[in-house]
Amino acid sequence: MAIAPDDARQGTSHLYRAMRDFVESTDGTLPGKFEITKEGIVVDVMSPVRQHELTALRLRKRLEKVMPEEIAAHTGEPDVEVAPESIMRRPDIMVIAEADMEGDGSFDPLTLIAAVEIVSCSNPDNDWVSKMRDYPLMGIPVYAVFDPRTGTGAVLTDIHPTPDGPRYATRKDFVYGEDVTIAGWTISTADLPLYPSA
Repeated sequence: MAIAPDDARQGTSHLYRAMRDFVESTDGTLPGKFEITKEGIVVDVMSPVRQHELTALRLRKRLEKVMPEEIAAHTGEPDVEVAPESIMRRPDIMVIAEADMEGDGSFDPLTLIAAVEIVSCSNPDNDWVSKMRDYPLMGIPVYAVFDPRTGTGAVLTDIHPTPDGPRYATRKDFVYGEDVTIAGWTISTADLPLYPSA
């Protein structure tokens, strides 16, 4: 099955296991979204913003309307994890086959068809910098970023090796209102909300 088991942590660093245990222990008890990167624990402490949630909802519905029934645009748990690289992320939307969601433990990132993120006001570098580094390292073939601060975004594809590790070779920028193609499925970006300060 395409699920990373809980015992995937064997052989990982003590520090990563401690961070992972902490993140699991906070599940639902502390505000924010916790993820683990090479730099340590990243937390988005922003309280839920309607524009962020509405963007995720509209993108999920639009994707599921054009994708085959067996493919999901999933907006929940569990995390996506590569324990040997000490990375645990939770994309806003994971495009994944339903069959690959079965089982226990974190999702195997190699089963993701695409990861979609909606940029937060509180930590935009997490989406525009850190995840641009982590997602190709995790082997996620398509990364789409939607930025309600600016009404723009980008779709990144074609992982290739670089001296700094795997990176996306192709970037297609878009502005809200244009159609955008994510992993072969084209959806509209019309009527996606902007943050109030935009």
